[in-house]
Amino acid sequence: MGATIITTEDLMEFKVELLEDIKGLLENQYKQSNKKWLKSNEVRELLGISPGTLQNLRINGTLPYTKVGGVLYYEYHEIMEVLEQNKIHNRI
Repeated sequence: MGATIITTEDLMEFKVELLEDIKGLLENQYKQSNKKWLKSNEVRELLGISPGTLQNLRINGTLPYTKVGGVLYYEYHEIMEVLEQNKIHNRI
């Protein structure tokens, strides 16, 4: 495998890309955390789960929700609490 030469310009480009990525993540986190209520699709996206998994979390009482009409809403802070309560600390 040959050596690759990295220039100062390459590093500056990498820095800009990295900062843009971090900014995007922070903006997304800020938007999510400012919303008190999330719809099912937002919760699925936030947690990276399928509709069936979200349904199972509702059915078994893991994730509290509110139903208004036919729309299900979840409180952001309750989702975060469930994640904290189910945190696993592996000690090696």
